[in-house]
Amino acid sequence: MANTFRVVTKSGVSTDSSSPTDLYTTPSSTTSIVLALLVSNKHTSSIKATVVVSSDTTVSGAGATNADAHIIKDVSIEEETSLEIMSGQKYVLATTDVLKIYADNANLDVVFSFMEIT
Repeated sequence: MANTFRVVTKSGVSTDSSSPTDLYTTPSSTTSIVLALLVSNKHTSSIKATVVVSSDTTVSGAGATNADAHIIKDVSIEEETSLEIMSGQKYVLATTDVLKIYADNANLDVVFSFMEIT
């Protein structure tokens, strides 16, 4: 098994909750470990941001298919500041799981760090 550290960066995110920005989709035959997610507000007023894990995988023993789950929902990020959402935490993303973000203003930068296990 190979472990590869990666980073994804975005400048600007969707403002439409029905069509959020896809930060990352876990490739086939891969498990990904989320290490950090930093969201920076570049705007001159606060922005409400939402981060969602979209999962349709089934975990043996859990009894049901996973569903979309909010990591944060409408969390206010003050003007010209950053929020590290996953500081010290780890999330596991299975094949086809998607990490998504949207906000009430597009002026966000996102830095997403993770490790892929293949």
